Amino acid sequence: RACETDLHYGSLEEERLDIFHAHNSTAPLFVFIHGGYWRSLDKSDFSWVAPPLLQHGVAVALLNYTLAPRTSIADIVRQQLAALAWLYRNAQRLRFNPDRIVVGGHSAGGHLTAMMMAALWPQLDPQLPANLVKGGLAISGIFDLQPLVQAPFVNVDLRLDIKQARAVSPFYMPCATDAGLVTAVGALESTEFKRQSVDFAAAWSGNLVRHLELPHTNHLTVCDELANPASPLFDAALQLIQRA
Repeated sequence: RACETDLHYGSLEEERLDIFHAHNSTAPLFVFIHGGYWRSLDKSDFSWVAPPLLQHGVAVALLNYTLAPRTSIADIVRQQLAALAWLYRNAQRLRFNPDRIVVGGHSAGGHLTAMMMAALWPQLDPQLPANLVKGGLAISGIFDLQPLVQAPFVNVDLRLDIKQARAVSPFYMPCATDAGLVTAVGALESTEFKRQSVDFAAAWSGNLVRHLELPHTNHLTVCDELANPASPLFDAALQLIQRA
């Protein structure tokens, strides 16, 4: 089948993913993590990410996770770690190359992408390679979560204190490998979203392949560029995947 939906990567109801198969069983896999301030949206809202990549021979997986306030960001991170580990272990059945996994995401998904790049996989399972993630595409991510503690509109659901926020902030962590990183932000985004991406790109400069500021796009429309094969964002994503 071209697509399998709602595959369980864990025991919880929300621990599901969709996978769009490429024709080639040795295809690279692009894993997309949706945004929504860790408290809204669904993988199915982003299935449009898959078709342009499939045309270039890339398999695509879309991850779900339990949403805040029903769970914590730390638990969401653990769920995404579990999802990637499950994909790696099931690569043969799912028909992609487990040595060519690239992760991407938008907003909260950009944060989770960075957390996957900071992950120490062999500590999770000695059978997992340290370099499980071969590249990351962080679109309008939030990398230092401490400012959210002072943002009641979102922290009412996230329930973070400063210590908890820092503990799940990839800005303060090293990247675990030499995987390539692409950061992207919309030119019409807020100063804070721009600062988050620029500062993170600087903090992880040893991994940075490219930092993009996409003209005429805001925090919501910047992600749409991933569906446009003529856009610099799609080009950067494809290059990141092809070099994996």
